[in-house]
Amino acid sequence: MLKSSTRKRVERLEAHRFFFSNLITAAAGVSKANERLVTAFASTPRERFAGPGPWKIFTATGYIETPTDDPAFLYQDILVAIAPERRINIGQPLLHAICLAALNIKEGESVVHVGAGTGYYTALLASLTGPTGSVVAYEIEKDLSERATRNLRDYRNATVRHRSGAEGPLPECDAIYVNAGATAPLDIWLNALRPNGRLLFPLTPADGPGGMPGAGGMLLITRASDDRFDARFVDTATFIPCVGGRDDETALKLRVAFQRGDFRNVRSLRRNTRPDETCWCSGNGWWLSTSVSM
Repeated sequence: MLKSSTRKRVERLEAHRFFFSNLITAAAGVSKANERLVTAFASTPRERFAGPGPWKIFTATGYIETPTDDPAFLYQDILVAIAPERRINIGQPLLHAICLAALNIKEGESVVHVGAGTGYYTALLASLTGPTGSVVAYEIEKDLSERATRNLRDYRNATVRHRSGAEGPLPECDAIYVNAGATAPLDIWLNALRPNGRLLFPLTPADGPGGMPGAGGMLLITRASDDRFDARFVDTATFIPCVGGRDDETALKLRVAFQRGDFRNVRSLRRNTRPDETCWCSGNGWWLSTSVSM
C-alpha cells in the first residue's frame, strides 16, 4: 500500500497528465469522440522518456532549464531535449496530437515509427494500436535506441530496431509515422503500405538561416489502391533531417514550392509519370499534384 505522501504525489502527477492530455487534444481540434487519443496522452508518462531532470526545454533563443526535477514541468506544449548537443528533442505535443489524429491509428493495426528518439511517441502509437496491434520503431542513434528499448519495456506490442528507417526493407504495415525531415515519400515507405495504409512524414526543404532545418509540412499520403495515392498536408513542421531520406536538389525545389504558400492545395501523389500542369513539386520518380488521384 502506498504511503499517503507518495499517493498524493502520484495523484498530483496523474492530474497534471490528465489536464495536459485534454488541453493538448482540444487545442489540436481532436474530436471528443476520439477518446483513445486523449487516453493515450493521459496514460503515457512523459518523464520516463525525458530521463532524469531538471530538463532542458527548447525555445527560439536556445535551451532553458527547468528549475527543479518536478515532472509537472513536462506537461506543457514544449519540446524537451533528449540530446541537446544534436538538437534532438521530444517533439511538440500539439503538433503530434494533430498528426496522430490525422493518422487515425485503429486497434489491431501494424505501425512503423521512423525516428523513435527515446520512445515517447512510440508509446503513444502502441497505446493506440492496442495489444492486438504492433509497432516497430526505428532509431539510428545508438544511445537513443538503447534508451527507447528500456523505456518501452512494458509495451509488449512495441519493438525498437537500431537502424535507419529510411533504408532497407520495412515490414508490411497499415501506417507509417516518420519523425525526421525527408525530401521525398521514399519508395520503401510507400511500398510497405497495405491497401488504405497511411504514411505521415515531414516533407522539408533545404535548411534555413544559420543551418537550421527549413520549415516544411507534415504530408499525409493514403494508399487508395495499388498505384493510386491521395495526399494532403496536415500542418506546417520543422524537423531534424532524416538520415538517408534527403536529396539536396529536391530540397532546393521544395524551398521554392513552400515559399509560394500554396501547399494546402496538394491533393495527390503521382509515381513514375510525367508531371503535368497540376504539379506542385516533383522529385525523382514522384510528384505532388493539386488534382485528386485518378
